[in-house]
Amino acid sequence: MTESKKQMTRRTCLRSLVGSGTGAIVAGSVLPVGRLFGQEGLSSAGSENAVQTPLDGSSVAATQLDLTVPQTTRWLLGVNIDTPVTITSGLATFPVFMDWPEQTVSITDRTVDGRIGNVAVRELDGARQVVVSIPRLTSGGSVQVELEMEVVRKPIVAPTETNDLIVPARLPREMRAYMGNSPMIDSSHPSIRALSRELAGDAPESDWKMVRQIYDVVRDKVRYQEGPIRDASDALKTGVGDCEDMTSLFVALCRNAGIPARMVWIPGHCYPEFYLEPKDAKPERGELAGTWYPCQAAGTEQFGGMLEARPVLQKGDRFRVPEQRTPVRYVAEFFRCDRQGSKAPRVEFIRKPA
Repeated sequence: MTESKKQMTRRTCLRSLVGSGTGAIVAGSVLPVGRLFGQEGLSSAGSENAVQTPLDGSSVAATQLDLTVPQTTRWLLGVNIDTPVTITSGLATFPVFMDWPEQTVSITDRTVDGRIGNVAVRELDGARQVVVSIPRLTSGGSVQVELEMEVVRKPIVAPTETNDLIVPARLPREMRAYMGNSPMIDSSHPSIRALSRELAGDAPESDWKMVRQIYDVVRDKVRYQEGPIRDASDALKTGVGDCEDMTSLFVALCRNAGIPARMVWIPGHCYPEFYLEPKDAKPERGELAGTWYPCQAAGTEQFGGMLEARPVLQKGDRFRVPEQRTPVRYVAEFFRCDRQGSKAPRVEFIRKPA
C-alpha cells in the first residue's frame, strides 16, 4: 500500500487518523500474544530487529512534570475483514495506545474471531502495533480482532521554575532521531534555516524562553487553515496550515536550534514536544536526564503543559517501515493479501470511543 504526496489527503484536527496516511509495519520486536490478550495458544510473530526502550524519559519525566486530575476514557480498536473471494498471506496491522508518563493503558475486553494464524504485539520506538496474520481465508469468511482499552490520562502542568532548564550539550545517540529532517519536516530547508538564524540573533536569556520564542513565532507566522498536507517550509511560505503543519514547523525550528523535538499523535489531532534537561542533572547510566515538554501549536495556547483528555497514540515522526524505502511520518493502519478473484475484501479498521 503506497500513497504519493500528491494523493495525501488532509488529516484534519477534527478527523480521526484511522484509514488515512500510509499503512505501515515498522521493524521492531514482537511480543507473544499473551502479553496483550492474556491468553495462550497463538504463537508469537518473529522479528529480526530488537528496539530500544521508547525514549520518553519515563523514570525522570514522571518526577519533573506535575500530572494531576486524571481523565479516564475507553476506546475500541481493531479490524474487521470480510471477503467475497479466497485470500491468502493476509496481514493487517493497527496501532494501539501504550503507556507514557502522562497515561496508563489497560485492556478491559477483547475479541478474536475467525481463521487467524497469529495475533501479536509489535513494540516500536514511540508506538505499538497489533499484528494480525491470516494465512488463508476462504470466500465468505470473516475475521474480527477488537480490543477495548481503558486509558487514564493525566493533564500536564507546565513547570514554574524554568531558568535551569537547558538544551542538552551532548545528545545520546538514540536522541538523534529527534533532530534533522523527517517526512514533511524539512528542517534543512533554506527558509527555515534563515528564520532560525534570525531568531538566534535575538535569543532570550534562557533556553526555555528560546523555545517559547519559537512557539510564538510559529503561531504568529502561520494562520490556522485546513488544506492539503504540506511541508513545514510550505506552511512558513504560505502563512497558513493546520495542526500538522504548525507542529511540523515548530519541530523543524527547534531542531535547527539544537533542541530535540517530535510530534505527538492523538485521535484527530497532533501537537509537538520539546526536550530540555536540568542544568546540573546527573542521570544514571542508560537514563535520560531531562523531560519532554508539550505545547499546543494550533488551537488554545498551551506551552510546557497539556490539558488534553484524548489519549496519546504514538510519539515520533520518522518511523521506518520495511515495506517502504523511506521513513513514514506516523504508524498507520495497514492491510495486504493475495486474492483469488477480481473482488477485494472489505477491511474496516476501528478506532472510536467505547
